[in-house]
Amino acid sequence: MSVENHSNEEIKKSLNFVEQIIEKDLAEGKNDGRLQTRFPPEPNGYLHIGHAKAICMNFGIAKQYGGICNLRFDDTNPSKEDVEYVDSIMENIQWLGFQWKDIYYASDYFQQLYDFAVELIKSNKAYVDEQSSEEIAKQKGTPTQPGIDSPYRDRPVEESLRLFESMNSGNVPEGAMVLRAKIDMANSNMHFRDPIIYRVIHHPHHRTGTQWKAYPMYDFAHGQSDYFEGVTHSLCTLEFVVHRPLYDYFIDELKTFKPEDGEYRPQQIEFNRLNLTYTVMSKRKLLQLVNENIVSGWDDPRMPTISGLRRRGYTPESIHKFIDKIGYTKFEALNDIALLEYSIREDLNVKAKRVSAVIDPVKLIITNYPEGVVEKLEAIDNPEDENSGTHEIEFARELYIEKDDFMENAPKKFFRMTPGEEVRLKHAYIVRCTGVKKDDEGNIVEIYAEYDPATKSGMPESNRKVKGTLHWVSVDHSLPAEVRLYDRLFNVEDPSAEKDKDFRELLNPNSLVIKKEARVEKVLADVKAFENFQFQRIGYFNVDPDSKPGKLIFNRTVSLKDSWSKIKNK
Repeated sequence: MSVENHSNEEIKKSLNFVEQIIEKDLAEGKNDGRLQTRFPPEPNGYLHIGHAKAICMNFGIAKQYGGICNLRFDDTNPSKEDVEYVDSIMENIQWLGFQWKDIYYASDYFQQLYDFAVELIKSNKAYVDEQSSEEIAKQKGTPTQPGIDSPYRDRPVEESLRLFESMNSGNVPEGAMVLRAKIDMANSNMHFRDPIIYRVIHHPHHRTGTQWKAYPMYDFAHGQSDYFEGVTHSLCTLEFVVHRPLYDYFIDELKTFKPEDGEYRPQQIEFNRLNLTYTVMSKRKLLQLVNENIVSGWDDPRMPTISGLRRRGYTPESIHKFIDKIGYTKFEALNDIALLEYSIREDLNVKAKRVSAVIDPVKLIITNYPEGVVEKLEAIDNPEDENSGTHEIEFARELYIEKDDFMENAPKKFFRMTPGEEVRLKHAYIVRCTGVKKDDEGNIVEIYAEYDPATKSGMPESNRKVKGTLHWVSVDHSLPAEVRLYDRLFNVEDPSAEKDKDFRELLNPNSLVIKKEARVEKVLADVKAFENFQFQRIGYFNVDPDSKPGKLIFNRTVSLKDSWSKIKNK
C-alpha cells in the first residue's frame, strides 16, 4: 500500500482482503462511518523492514479512505524501553512519508487499566497468584490436555485486592506475584487459561518514572488501549490470530463497565508478516548483533532496520514499491531480498546521477597523449531522464582504471584491457594496451596504452567497434574516497530455519569490504549525506552520513545486477 493517493478505479482493481473488509464496513455505516487505525510499536529497538509493511498498511489505509491513523507506543515493559527508540520510530515513520494524527502511549492508560483490573478482581474474574513463572507454566497443560487450577485461583476477592495494591507499592519483589484473569483452564485456546495480566517491574519508566511498579501485559493493555482511543480497525500480523479471542474477551468485559459507548468496538484484522531472506527479523537477535559489535549499530547498512536501509541508500519510494509488490495476504511467506534489491534498482535507475568512480585503482598512462593537456568532456547525468543535465569530466595523460579491468594473460572472452587489444574509455577514446610496469614483487603498478585521436566519442571514427568499454577518472582531477561494499548479512536464505546452529555462525564474512584508496569524480566534492549515485559499471551508491569534505565515504546500496542468483544457482 503506497503512500500515494489512488483513484477509485485503481483501488477497485487491486483490493486486498483488508481493503475489502474496510470498504464493506464503510458502506454499511459501521462505527458511524469512521475509520481509525493505529501503529503500536514497542519502543525497545529500532524498526525494521517488517515494521515498514505494518506502517504502510495502517497509515496507508487511513490515508486511502480518508480516516486517521495514530501512533501509539506500547510502553508497558520499562526494563527494555528507551527514549532513543521512541525518537527513532517517529523519524522512521516520517521518512517513509507518513504523519500520525496524534501520539499516544499505553502508559497514558495505566490508571484506567489498573482500575479495570480492580473491577475484574471485584467481579471474581481475576486473582493474585504467588507461584513462580515456572510453576504457572507447568500448570498450563498442552493444546490437548487441560490445565490445572492454581492453588490461589479461589482466594478471597478482598485478599486479591489487597495483594494487587501491594504489587504497586514497591514492597513486592519482581516475580513474587502476578495478577491473572480467571477464565477457563480447560479452554482449547491456551491464551484463555488464566493469562497473566499484571506483573511487577521495578525499573523506572521512561515517562512515568517510579509511579508504577505493577505493569499490564500486552494482551491486557493492547485491546483496551484500542478501545480507549476509538480505534475501528486494529490491523496486526498473523501471529496475533490466536490472541484475537482474548482481545475480544477483555473488550467485552471492559464494555460492561462502559455501557455509554453503545455498539462501538474495535475489530482486529491480521495480515501476513514481512519475512526476508538472508537476514533476521528478531529484535532479540538484532540487539545481539548491536551489543556484540558484530555490526556498527542499529543503522548499520547491513541491518534490516529502516535506519540501516536508509543509510545504505534505500529510498522511501523503493520500500513502498517493494511492499506493494509482495502485497497483503493471510498466508506467511519468505520474501526474496532480490525483490527488494530490484525495487531500489528500479527507483534509482530513473533518478540517480551517473558518475565515474574507481574503487580499486591502478594507474593508466596514455603514452602518446600530450603532457600537460587536459580535455573537458561532457557526461550526461542520467540517460533515463530526458530532463537530465550534464557535467564536465577531465581527460588527461594519466588516468586511473580498475585493477580488475586489466589482465596480462587474459582468456579469450575477457573483453577488457589486455596487452595488444583495444578498448574504449567511456566518453573518450579507443586505446590499445602496450605494456605494464611491475614492482619488485611482481605487482602491476602502471599500465601503458596509446590512444587513437580520431576515435573520440562523437567523432565519425568513434563508431569503430571494440568489445569493451572501461570507466576511468583522471589522476589529477579526481578525489580520494572510502567506498564500503555492503552485501547480504547472512550466507543462508533463512537463518531462522537453521535450528541446530547459532545464528552468528551463519554470518557472511564478506558482508562488508572497505576500499580506502578509491577515487571519484571531482563533481562529488560537495555531496550531502544520503544522496544517491550510480557509479558506472559498478552499482548504486549513496553518501554515508559520516562523510565530510576531504573525507568522502560512499556505501554500496546494491550492485547493478543480481549476482547472488548466479552464485546460488551454480
